[in-house]
Amino acid sequence: MVSEVPSAVLDPRRLAAVLATGLLDSEPELAFDELALLAATMTRTQRAFVTLVDDRRSFWKSAIGMGELPLRARLIPVEDSPSHILIATNKPLIVDDVTADPRLRGLAAVEQLGIGAWAEYPIHGPNGEVLGGLCVVDSVSRVWTDDEVQTLATLARAVSSEIRLRDALARSERQVVELQAAAKVSAELARSLQESLLPPMLPTVRGLQAAASYIPATGETRVTGDFYDLFQTSGTHWCAVLGDVCGHGVEAAKITALARYTVRADAPRHTSPSMVLEQLNRALLAQRGKDGRFVTVACAVFRPDEGGFTGVLSTAGHPPALLRRADGTVEALKTLGIVLGITEETGLEDVHFSLFPGDVLVLYSDGVTEAHPPGNWDLFGDERLITLLSECEDLGADGIVKRIGDAVLEYSQAHMTDDMAILALYVPPLQP
Repeated sequence: MVSEVPSAVLDPRRLAAVLATGLLDSEPELAFDELALLAATMTRTQRAFVTLVDDRRSFWKSAIGMGELPLRARLIPVEDSPSHILIATNKPLIVDDVTADPRLRGLAAVEQLGIGAWAEYPIHGPNGEVLGGLCVVDSVSRVWTDDEVQTLATLARAVSSEIRLRDALARSERQVVELQAAAKVSAELARSLQESLLPPMLPTVRGLQAAASYIPATGETRVTGDFYDLFQTSGTHWCAVLGDVCGHGVEAAKITALARYTVRADAPRHTSPSMVLEQLNRALLAQRGKDGRFVTVACAVFRPDEGGFTGVLSTAGHPPALLRRADGTVEALKTLGIVLGITEETGLEDVHFSLFPGDVLVLYSDGVTEAHPPGNWDLFGDERLITLLSECEDLGADGIVKRIGDAVLEYSQAHMTDDMAILALYVPPLQP
């Protein structure tokens, strides 16, 4: 059966965006293969593809489970591929049984590849254009679970992020040539990239206040590696993560994006944060470049419990999380575990914690404790931070984050030598 190509596939702006990626007719790359392999592994499928679609063909930038393929074998006519349906709707294409779906039944690619079930999420360019999709394929019909669909959605966003970061790098390099200036990312571009690595807003967690802050180093226009995230994993479980990638610039931002999206993709599969971080370590080692960048991370998985929340925390070479009780006492929660992305042996472990009304858990990057005034190497340090937090009575999550940020800026005389990220999880006191 030959399908008619939808007009959305032929949209000139979309085609220009696909061409601008420079990915068409290019060799496989680890960055995309790693994400496709992760998709296949987490959905328990035999094959996974990253596709770019122009007006004539669907091109497999990554083809997991297909063996070594020459260039000519990694493309099929656009009208034969289910991806043209995805582009026409800009919506996920989730099909449990292709023989029961008239849109896919009889497509040449479906028959040639022996496809029984198909799941695909769109990947987008810098301005939202649908470039193609990340898809997983099973040879027999099956029911795609909610967790599998969510995992695919998360990894598709990671593919989109990789493409956007490459576009940003290309634009910054063109700016350097045009301005004949030192090779650096402009302030506007740096802000845009940094914002893409942080959630636009934190979700609402019933019975919990959450607040976060990111404060860049003084006068910096560089993209940095600090990141934080808060998201629901499955059922009543939530995951909070805060990390710091060694270094700055677009390469650090790419590692940051990989870290954030890998944690999002793997957290629904585990209630142990150390296992989530082990998966992140494996992903980082697979992508390890010559510059040897590493990542420090604090990760907490928690859920509501009678009277508050209970959770598990793991830290990998990261400053300890601070748990302030309602009475003002502060406990440092730190586990064994070295930085990620260096070696397979991380020594990660978990520690359990509980949050009751009036308690707050604070995650932060070392930009907080290592802040110091200009010309003075007396760091803000752990003791000042613990004392400050002990005095944060009845401030709520927003107030605590602001209090810490303001205190560090005042102490350093607003001369921040490193970026700082802060994430607070606060259980409000019970109302009388």
